[in-house]
Amino acid sequence: MQNWPAYILFLFLVFCDVSSQRKKKSTTQTLSRGWGDDITWVQTYEDGLAKMVESKKPLMVIHHLEDCPHSKALKKALAEHPSIQRMAKSDFVMLNLVNESNDVNLAPDGFYVPRILFVDPSMTVRADISGKYANRIYAYEPADMDFLAENMMKAKMLLKEGHEQHGDL
Repeated sequence: MQNWPAYILFLFLVFCDVSSQRKKKSTTQTLSRGWGDDITWVQTYEDGLAKMVESKKPLMVIHHLEDCPHSKALKKALAEHPSIQRMAKSDFVMLNLVNESNDVNLAPDGFYVPRILFVDPSMTVRADISGKYANRIYAYEPADMDFLAENMMKAKMLLKEGHEQHGDL
């Protein structure tokens, strides 16, 4: 009988520890918003630019809305595409924006969602890396994931070529 209070205290401490661990896990990757939990995401466009310059990796910016059916479909397709996830994790600074940035360079053809743009470490939005659609130049559909993966490769190659021309590598 004398051990009951100690036993209850022990259970309470274990419960609190498990509860705090769950909270830590759920908040660790809130920036992913479902686009890829294994990817390190930056919080703001300004953070992305700074990290891009520091790391010399291109910045991939995904503009989307949480309740947009097109954004949700693109998110699911992108999150399930292994080569996109691999490149996003290792070769890019990644940012997904729910709110529009004040930088007009990130909306060269309008403020529609979803849209994906690439920025190189010289802080140039790559207009030469775009989607397939004439009316929404930077839009991608779920069926376009292989094309997006090709554009990610193109962004990496253009960056590498730029470094070689300048003797940076």
